[in-house]
Amino acid sequence: MHRHASHSLLGVLLALLLAGRTLTAAEGPEPAVSAVGHQSEGRPAQDLDKNREGFAGTVKKVAPAVVRIITAISYTNSTALTSGRQYSLRSYVAGPVPQLRSGPVEGGLGSGVIITESGYILTTSHLVAGAIEVEVTLQDGRDFAAIVIGADAKSDIAVVKIQADHLPTIPMGESREVQVGDMVLAIGHPFGVGQTVTHGIVSATDRGGIGIEDYESFIQTDAPINPGNSGGALVDISGHLIGINTAILSSSGGNLGIGFAVPSDVAHKVMLDLIKYGYVVRGYLGVETQDLTPGLAKEFKLACANGVLIAGVVRNGPAARAGLQVGDVITRFDGKDVHNSRQLMLSVAEAKPGHVVAVEVMHDGAARSFRVIICEGADMEAIAMMAPSGFEQTPGSLQGVFIGELNSELRQKLRIPRDVHGAFVFDLHAYSMAAQAGLRPGDVIQSINRKEVTDAGEASRLAQDAKDRHTLLRVWRNAGSHFILIED
Repeated sequence: MHRHASHSLLGVLLALLLAGRTLTAAEGPEPAVSAVGHQSEGRPAQDLDKNREGFAGTVKKVAPAVVRIITAISYTNSTALTSGRQYSLRSYVAGPVPQLRSGPVEGGLGSGVIITESGYILTTSHLVAGAIEVEVTLQDGRDFAAIVIGADAKSDIAVVKIQADHLPTIPMGESREVQVGDMVLAIGHPFGVGQTVTHGIVSATDRGGIGIEDYESFIQTDAPINPGNSGGALVDISGHLIGINTAILSSSGGNLGIGFAVPSDVAHKVMLDLIKYGYVVRGYLGVETQDLTPGLAKEFKLACANGVLIAGVVRNGPAARAGLQVGDVITRFDGKDVHNSRQLMLSVAEAKPGHVVAVEVMHDGAARSFRVIICEGADMEAIAMMAPSGFEQTPGSLQGVFIGELNSELRQKLRIPRDVHGAFVFDLHAYSMAAQAGLRPGDVIQSINRKEVTDAGEASRLAQDAKDRHTLLRVWRNAGSHFILIED
């Protein structure tokens, strides 16, 4: 504590020196405002009242929803705390925190943001990764044991839950509206000294290529952020949540005025998926890409280095089925220009699985257009590896659909429960009636026209027996079942 106090004093003295002024014992500080609001040297009282108010109104509104989170992590799992962040990029988890429990554990201290009155809290994945115990402390001093609902390392967002009602919350803002220069407040629990509020501006938006997470589109801020702020709130001056603080750029672990926050639009989507599914649903295109250089652009007959070069196409993936090839250069995706691989990856991830997306490419100097059915990433990675070669498409009302048996490997990789039975959809033509109705790879057909399907052979027989093109399917997808109606 004394060390931190000394550093603070040195910082004040340094700031004064940089301002061209030093304090001496003879000079002393400037006159202070008296208890009745009077002052010296003629400064208007209303100016002092305005300065005194500052961001107090906003802080009073949002601070109760920013909590302290303490985690206990076993030694065997402790590397998850700082994995990928040991170099100059530091996650700001303070530790150790031994008061939770005794035994062979390490601790971490960070922050979280209450999003719902019923106790759902947003924080960072690296804070709770490997945690065997999570404790949440509210601003009013109440402590709660928390459970981890889900954690997504690719975005560094996690959701924990406490059993409580009528909790204070911070309303979600729209991070897509944030602009460079906007004033922001960072609220968290740095160093375990208690809740702290700092302010600054947005230094950059859509900051990526840093090497912290797989999906990077950070808000960069100069608001002072330190160890323990991880998972805390970045809010605008009206008190809306625009980001979850996640990392700082530092050579020593201390604040250098370069901090990063996951945008609220990203965090909100991840939160909803974690609560609903336990994992994050992301779109999948099935290509390996690289950014263009002027030399590559010339080699592939392009006038300029605009777009993303396809270096590989995954077998049985959405791109392969649509006809995209190695050497194609993607110039537009879903109606938007493509500038680099990171932007394309984020756009694909945001695309809703099952939707048909327009993809424009340049191939040997000629423009071509494709329509691709976006699939779910986790599903397609497994399907591409396990899809049998030479399987036949289903006849009748499921013309253009390729099905097979649902085996134990598929169940394990795609988290399909043992009580779900039916025919597994490996592939389907983009323009088939089933695809247009909403069927997609990874679905399990459980019934056809209200008749139960136990395996792929029975699905083929039932589809062949359908008298017309009006077919009702019941399918399992993403931890639930729903109906799909195929109509001619």
